[in-house]
Amino acid sequence: MQLDQSATAKVPFEAVVQEHGATVLRVCRAVLGVHDADDAWSDTFLSALQAYPALPGEANVQAWLVTIAHRKCIDHVRAGSRRAVPVDSPPERPSGLGIPGAGNAELLDAVSHLPPKQRQAVAYHYLAGLAYKDIAILLGGTPEAARRAGADGVKALRLALAERSVLAHSSKGEIR
Repeated sequence: MQLDQSATAKVPFEAVVQEHGATVLRVCRAVLGVHDADDAWSDTFLSALQAYPALPGEANVQAWLVTIAHRKCIDHVRAGSRRAVPVDSPPERPSGLGIPGAGNAELLDAVSHLPPKQRQAVAYHYLAGLAYKDIAILLGGTPEAARRAGADGVKALRLALAERSVLAHSSKGEIR
């Protein structure tokens, strides 16, 4: 379902959430990890709901939501350094929906080890589908720098996954 953003009348906010909710969740999970992403997703759409009436009809809604999500993720990182995390009970097992690479723990681990700008550039481009010019605005740089960060991130992921594959095969005695 693609919403017509060029129409003079805005689509209902519920339709915006339905169309872009999964993308925003993937971005939040790529930036924050599985456990904090749901809170950032909720905060993103609460803020977006308040600001939606003032959004111009020709605005790129997806880029606007990803920008809000990016800022909410930053807020969560800052807040996380100031609060204690209770551990009385084991954490709930998160749903696999909206997780980039769900079912592929090696990929998630490799993404989590990327430097922040590379991780964000990869997430925004490949998960949210943003153009590098939009990513540059989010990350504060040029489109070329955003493209370079994305390319470096993908290269690092390929190397990390190739190394893990070689190590896995060698531990099984498949490589001599």
